[in-house]
Amino acid sequence: MSKPLIAPHGGVLVDRTLTGSARDEALRRAQTLPRLELSERSLADLECLATGIYSPLEGFVSEADYTSIVASMRLADGTVWSIPITLQVSESDAGQYPVGREVALTAGGDVLAVMHVTDVYRPDQTREAEGVYRTSDPKHPGVAAVMGAGSVYLGGPVSLVGELPKGEFGAHKFYPKETRAAFAEKGWETIVAFQTRNPIHRAHEYITKIALETVDGLFINPLVGTTKSDDVPASVRMRCYNILIDRYYNKEKVLLGVYPAAMRYGGPREAILHAISRQNYGCTHLIVGRDHAGVGDYYGTYDAQLIFDELNDGDLLITPMKFEHAFYCKRTQQMATPKTTSSTPEERVQLSGTKVREMLSQGQLPPPEFSRPEVAEVLIQAYRKEQPA
Repeated sequence: MSKPLIAPHGGVLVDRTLTGSARDEALRRAQTLPRLELSERSLADLECLATGIYSPLEGFVSEADYTSIVASMRLADGTVWSIPITLQVSESDAGQYPVGREVALTAGGDVLAVMHVTDVYRPDQTREAEGVYRTSDPKHPGVAAVMGAGSVYLGGPVSLVGELPKGEFGAHKFYPKETRAAFAEKGWETIVAFQTRNPIHRAHEYITKIALETVDGLFINPLVGTTKSDDVPASVRMRCYNILIDRYYNKEKVLLGVYPAAMRYGGPREAILHAISRQNYGCTHLIVGRDHAGVGDYYGTYDAQLIFDELNDGDLLITPMKFEHAFYCKRTQQMATPKTTSSTPEERVQLSGTKVREMLSQGQLPPPEFSRPEVAEVLIQAYRKEQPA
């Protein structure tokens, strides 16, 4: 008999979806409630809250939880939580959403959820930025998102009453109940998750396959929520992932499913959030590589690995798999990391993102030691379409 899958973070997998008469009654009430149109980021957060990806959260965080998260990376009850999941509105709109009232959360004008407002608060956003992102620089995309979303925060549980949009990745959109069922059906007891917002190049392929040698299955779980304008679009990346899985992986050992969250570029703290989410999906391990969830030079190369060492035993059940930067080694004629080769920098094939974009813009394929040619072809085609005529 197979072992039960890893427990969700906090012990209970949250499901905030109303059904039957409870849903009908909530929808009826929603017609008379004040409405709040969700931003793309808040819509992604609602999806993660309602479906258990963000277990044990049941809604946007209260002031007590928010304060504790920013200060100590824990909820008020002591449970580890690294980034506050907040719903922000402008000061001018805040009066519509008083404590004790319900609010209809909408997307495209359609009611998706009802939220019971338990908290309305006005925190110090500079302190939040410095505590969560280690900087208050408005050029940091995560900081900019916080500062631009409104100074008043609403907290309270959400109840999903509408259909979440499947979007263009519906065939690969699985929620924790579904991934856990899939893992159980496949007989996987140990599963390693790979978080990515980039195409999978040879270095990524290498570390995922090393990880897969030690577990039963690999969950490639690309983030498809809001990203920076210069990141490769999710639709392009998904084509790359499918090509790689079809041609270069054992398909029986891999599941591709999208992670709907928005990218916060929170470095170490976002690595913890990514680990929590993947534990909720049912994964036992998470690959944490070089500059995980980083941006610019705001974080040290391996800060996202070191932060896991700050946790206490039992804070997380999922185990980080820590990898150094991988590259093609000309001396050994294979993929390697600094741990496995004594080659010099000149003997290593590793290209910067700037160099890769320059090559793609000129219609040049990056060397096969860096990227599978089929992946590079997809990227070249996409890059050409984006360039002005």
